[in-house]
Parts: sequence; structure tokens; C-alpha cells
Amino acid sequence: MKILMVCLGNICRSPLAEGIMKSKLPQDFFVDSVGTISQHEGEHPDKRAIKTAANHGIDISKQVSRPITSADLNSFDKIYCMDIDVYEDVISKAKNEEQRQKISLFLEELGDHENAEVPDPYWGDMDDFERVYQLLDKGCNAIRNKLIS
Repeated sequence: MKILMVCLGNICRSPLAEGIMKSKLPQDFFVDSVGTISQHEGEHPDKRAIKTAANHGIDISKQVSRPITSADLNSFDKIYCMDIDVYEDVISKAKNEEQRQKISLFLEELGDHENAEVPDPYWGDMDDFERVYQLLDKGCNAIRNKLIS
């Protein structure tokens, strides 16, 4: 199974989600992350995201930002978006119902559809990155439990 995590710039939320998810799934799962914009293409994750992940024993320092492509919509089985704007952007790229069915809001996996957005910690501080890490960790646990049951 191939899982894709998506946020805006692919330097904060989705790299953290990728790292957390990889730490929870067997190696026969493939997990990647992308952004909906190319502004940070080729860059490593935000230093605060790297530090937050490292504080939990996860190394995301070698990840490199890239924008989502139409090929991603074909090749990934599950595409998890971090917020409504990202979701709407990714849905708008879908060419058919099969692709649309793969796309969902990440935190909807927790069953709370009213608070289904992972806040962007980019303009915040280390506490904001830690709060986002904890949300992502809960969501990744829910996804793992659904996939490995």
C-alpha cells in the first residue's frame, strides 16, 4: 500500500506525518509526502519540524520537499490532506471518481469531522510543532489500526 501525506509547502506537517507513519507501519508500506505549492521544492523540512521529530526518535532530516503531481493521484492508494484548503486543492486535481475516493482529510481518521484540520505550525514556535506532532501521532495510530487489523 502507498500512502501520501499532503500539506501546503511540504516542510512542516506532511514531513512530520510521513516520518511518524513510517515509524508505525511495516516496511512493505510506502509512505511519502508532498505539498500543494512548489515554493519549497528541493528544501529539507523546517528545522523545527526536524527537531520535533528527533525529540521523538524519528529522523526526517533527509526528506526533500516536492509538489504533488498528477502521477501521485494515480499511484497512491490513500492521500491524506492536512487541512480543508489543501484538500480542496488536491480534489481539484483529481481526474475521476477513483482518484477522488483516495483523498481525505487526515484527522477525519479520528472520527472528529468538525475539527479535522491539522493547524500549520509554520508561523508558530516549538510548542506549536509539538502540538501538531501529537495530533499527527494520534491520526497515524488511527490509520495504522485501520490498515493493520
